[in-house]
Amino acid sequence: MKKIRLLVYEDNEVLRQTVVLMMQGTPGIEVVGAFNNCSSVREQLLELNPDVVLMDIDMPGHNGIYGTGLIKQQSPHTNVLMYTVFDDDEKLFAALEAGADGYLLKNTAPLKLYEAIKDVILGSAPLSPGVAQKVLNVFHQRPPKKEPDHALTEREKEILNYLVKGHTYKSIAAGCSISMDTVKSHLKNIYTKLQVSSGKEAVAKVMKYE
Repeated sequence: MKKIRLLVYEDNEVLRQTVVLMMQGTPGIEVVGAFNNCSSVREQLLELNPDVVLMDIDMPGHNGIYGTGLIKQQSPHTNVLMYTVFDDDEKLFAALEAGADGYLLKNTAPLKLYEAIKDVILGSAPLSPGVAQKVLNVFHQRPPKKEPDHALTEREKEILNYLVKGHTYKSIAAGCSISMDTVKSHLKNIYTKLQVSSGKEAVAKVMKYE
């Protein structure tokens, strides 16, 4: 099985080294680079060809939100997971608008971080629980718009709700008492019906019309 190529941007040297050591020791992941800033992100993206970028926000020079925008301009299919201490609305939504595929706080347990890296490749939109609540709050505060339910089944609606809350594929499977393969099959159907290609796009569409 092809390993997930992971590129890390983190200005805290101790944390950067810790994340690299932790991820290098997990199956299915290859750390292809780790840097303390994203000033040369375009060149590094071309050279290292990562599948997933773990991106800090507060770094010297260009911040991670700016770097995320550059990555998405150059390589839209590269997945970017924000990995930060900031949980305020301004940075959260700025990161999502820049194209971030997920938003994790640095208190995320190592296993959850590992699962998020694997899940984002499959189209999930990993969010830390507190972050997911902020997204839901905005989602619920918006006035409803009339939009067809795209003929989603009750099970598909249930799984989509889990996705909006930032659950991983594993936790969705556990919550619905179904297998991971069944979750993937349902999500494939959901994406087709919503006319999207990823969990991030599905979440964005739900937020738009609810």
